[in-house]
Amino acid sequence: MFQSLYGCFWWERLWLPENLTWADLEDRDGRVYAKASDLYITIPMAFVFLVVRHLFETYVATPLAAVLNVKERIRLKATPNPVLERFYGATSKHPKQVDVEMLSKKSGCTVRQVERWFRRRRNQDRPSLLKKFREASWRFTFYLLAFIAGMAVIVDKPWFYDLREVWKGYPIQSMLPSQYWYYMIELSFYWSLLFSIASDVKRKDFKEQIIHHVATIILISFSWFANYIRAGTLIMALHDSSDYLLESAKMFNYAGWRNTCNNIFIIFAAVFIITRLVILPFWIMHCTIVYPLELYPAFFGYYFFNLMMAVLQALHIFWAYLIIRMAHKFITGKVVEDERSDREETDNTEEEEDKNGPLSNGHPVLNNNHRKTD
Repeated sequence: MFQSLYGCFWWERLWLPENLTWADLEDRDGRVYAKASDLYITIPMAFVFLVVRHLFETYVATPLAAVLNVKERIRLKATPNPVLERFYGATSKHPKQVDVEMLSKKSGCTVRQVERWFRRRRNQDRPSLLKKFREASWRFTFYLLAFIAGMAVIVDKPWFYDLREVWKGYPIQSMLPSQYWYYMIELSFYWSLLFSIASDVKRKDFKEQIIHHVATIILISFSWFANYIRAGTLIMALHDSSDYLLESAKMFNYAGWRNTCNNIFIIFAAVFIITRLVILPFWIMHCTIVYPLELYPAFFGYYFFNLMMAVLQALHIFWAYLIIRMAHKFITGKVVEDERSDREETDNTEEEEDKNGPLSNGHPVLNNNHRKTD
């Protein structure tokens, strides 16, 4: 049964143009070709990335946070209360008004004390500013280095300047050592993001992040063993071109450098829109959709690759909408709050609450990773 499924999955007609087989991509005459088995190394490399990330956050990002004077907000802890804690853990972190009144009777607290307890308890579970800064620092460092490495890999190649060269001789295109390491490092990094997503800072677009990471891993993996390497390197470098700007903006935001953060974010928004909404669909996707049909009839792998590209493009449009809204607020001078952020809930003194009524929310933060993410 397993052998049958394995044979069906690797059927040449699924992944390669007609009249070509996997035998055509076997190493010969000093020419080396990409193989699916090469990807096995990315799993252990992903765990290496997690170790490197821990060391980086401990010995580089944390001292850097101290230098930039990243300060934690003082959080008032919720008073231990078994009744409220049980409801918080088992039912809801955001009780409705009827629940608040019921809990007030059960716990012996006033309605306002119950509301205050839940605000403080939610804030206790939110990630600290230092955690956010360390995470942004790690991603900034990787994305910047990955972009520099990606440009070094492709800038001297003919397909960087003429996209028709992407398909010249396809799929009999030998692999270069620089392409191998670029792919292995990028794929390993995104595996590490997927492995750590449960412990990373959670945003309101958590589901979109998972979809993005999975689609990216599938796209990179498929483009490797189907020998879409030239197109793949272009796509990865294009994504890396804006991501480090967002992470640097978040770092300066956490450090309280709001003007610097605003200026970098505007640059990021411009680069994101140009690369993800202009260059990617009208140059790169045009290259992957139109040019292959000039050489071969459409096959399953062709449709699969472009379907994954369409999924990424849909996510880019979703994130671009949020980014444009934020950029508009920056430019017009309005208070900015990322719709995807995990914002802090403010807590005033009890006297102020008694005077003004239930406490309001409102800590503006610039957060999140929109990556193919990246």
